[in-house]
Amino acid sequence: QVQLVESGGGLVQSGGSLRLSCAASGIIFSIDIMGWYRQAPGKQRELVARISRSSITNYADFVEGRFTISRDGGKNTVYLQMNSLKPEDTAVYYCNLHRGALDFWGQGTQVTVSS
Repeated sequence: QVQLVESGGGLVQSGGSLRLSCAASGIIFSIDIMGWYRQAPGKQRELVARISRSSITNYADFVEGRFTISRDGGKNTVYLQMNSLKPEDTAVYYCNLHRGALDFWGQGTQVTVSS
């Protein structure tokens, strides 16, 4: 089993920055892809960014170069540095580990961007 624990959410003004962290415990395989998703009220959960064990990254279009995902393999931790935040980035952000047909999720961390 895998457990994911997020931290780093909070309230920030428009244009500000936040850094989210996700620590994974359990058995982590080289095929695992880790990523961040978000879900705003009344909307579906959507991909923000993901990163492979070899640090290949993939970002949603709405990121527009504002966010950076990174991974510390030695610590099984993934980070999401979010800059130039906008009110529409307000959502619960979830850490995800994808392994074949399996998905593991963290409990989520709230990010609120005020205008």
